[in-house]
Amino acid sequence: MSVSIINLGHRRLVVADEKMAEVIDLARRAAKTLSPVFLCGESGSGKELVARFIHNESVRNKGPFVSINCAAVPDGLMESELFGHERGAFTGAVAQHLGKFERASHGTLLLDEVSEMSLHLQAKLLRVLQEGELDRLGGRDSVQINCRVISTTNRDPKKSIGQAHFREDLFYRLNVIRIDCPPLRGRREAIEALAHEFLAQANARQGKHIQGFQSKAMEQLCDHRWPGNIRELQNVVERAVLLCDGKKIESVQLEEALVLEPNSQQNSMPMRLDELEKKHILEMLQHTEGNRSLAAAELGISVRTLRNKLKIYQLS
Repeated sequence: MSVSIINLGHRRLVVADEKMAEVIDLARRAAKTLSPVFLCGESGSGKELVARFIHNESVRNKGPFVSINCAAVPDGLMESELFGHERGAFTGAVAQHLGKFERASHGTLLLDEVSEMSLHLQAKLLRVLQEGELDRLGGRDSVQINCRVISTTNRDPKKSIGQAHFREDLFYRLNVIRIDCPPLRGRREAIEALAHEFLAQANARQGKHIQGFQSKAMEQLCDHRWPGNIRELQNVVERAVLLCDGKKIESVQLEEALVLEPNSQQNSMPMRLDELEKKHILEMLQHTEGNRSLAAAELGISVRTLRNKLKIYQLS
């Protein structure tokens, strides 16, 4: 099939094979409703881009698209991030803070990796979704909410429910329209199209003019299993462009770029709070392509606070 590019603001969604075309067709139909959408798929498979596409195609596309990574925000901060707080609600609450639900008013709220949320907060989230209102921390009056909710998970929801990690009643509340985003492995047309898209992006960022991939290099890309899916492919192409000094990316540069990263989730100690905050800030800056104003808005802090944290963590 022919390759189509869907512009999503500063992001682009590449549709180059039948599997993704089916996803987009279902997403377009889902966008015409106001029902909650549940996006399932492995990490890096493009769930967030599909969520943005649904928002852009919906009647709420003039409203904000607000996202929160439920796996990245510490449990102690998550309630305030979702529902907001009043001044004086707790130590350090020097001003009123609107949560993600209120900031997404008349728009879309993306609950990224919602199954990673603690059971305690899942119960509160369920009540908010059922009642259509929330209570800010330290607040006296309930606040009506008006946003479309899209959720994602990289786990099998049924297994998470069976392991008592995900509330079944919350799952059925969120899982009105389910869309499964396919993994990248085995999707040759998609791999080729995405590789050329990421090559163009990397050329622009690095000021290079690499024209493409040698045939053997493209074969390597298509044969790779891509456990990190689209995100991994983008990183590999970025590294290959950095290593390439010729007109086309060669096999030897891909061999250097295709270095498997160790699984830090299995053999590492839990991260400290400051390390988690640093990681969250880095992910948000990558998500906004270095735009500090957008990153600060998504983090719920001022640009000045973000600038101070970048200095503290010695991040450029």
